[in-house]
Amino acid sequence: MDDATRITGLVLAGGQGTRMGGQDKGLQPFQGVPLALHALQRLQSQVGPRLVSANRHLDRYATFGVPVVTDAEPGHAGPLAGFLAGLSRCETPWLLTVPCDTPLFPPDLARRLMAAAWAMDTAGSPADLAIAAAPQADGPTAADAHHTAAPLRTQPVFCLLRASLQESLAQFMAGGGRKIGAWIAQHRCAVAAFDQPGDDPLGFCNANTLAELHALERALAQ
Repeated sequence: MDDATRITGLVLAGGQGTRMGGQDKGLQPFQGVPLALHALQRLQSQVGPRLVSANRHLDRYATFGVPVVTDAEPGHAGPLAGFLAGLSRCETPWLLTVPCDTPLFPPDLARRLMAAAWAMDTAGSPADLAIAAAPQADGPTAADAHHTAAPLRTQPVFCLLRASLQESLAQFMAGGGRKIGAWIAQHRCAVAAFDQPGDDPLGFCNANTLAELHALERALAQ
């Protein structure tokens, strides 16, 4: 059920970086390591093959030592385009997607998402997808809200999905669909809650701006 070799890990780094002034987010350093490479390293023990989704500076991403996939259509169609690019190269039964801008995602992310998928097992068939959910926080300074009454917020870009969903996603996007939630709603989806004692309150804290990235680094240094 939780065999890591059955999962391909995909780091999403193909966005425009609008809130980072147009800079390529995946190449911004976090503790001295590019964000996308940091995510790939964090996935290494959780999955089998790994990929990175990028649409710029492909030569730089190629130095990270894993295949680089690009969106099939121009115009930065959003995370689902990265999902589809990853599915086109996925040779395992499952694909796990993570964004490059959330460097402290859980080290047991893949295992817990897979467990959530199998918890919906019907007649030997798990859910089609599993996504993460965690207490909502507005940044590193909100970490003390973890494990309180803070509502859980779904994190659909942290998604474990069956590789067989490639055709479904391709059809959805061909019809103009771009919203993750709308596509996920078409399938059996499990949710894994990351609100347990010991879960890192910064695990799903993402850095949309350079200021947020630097704040996250400072929070770790404290």
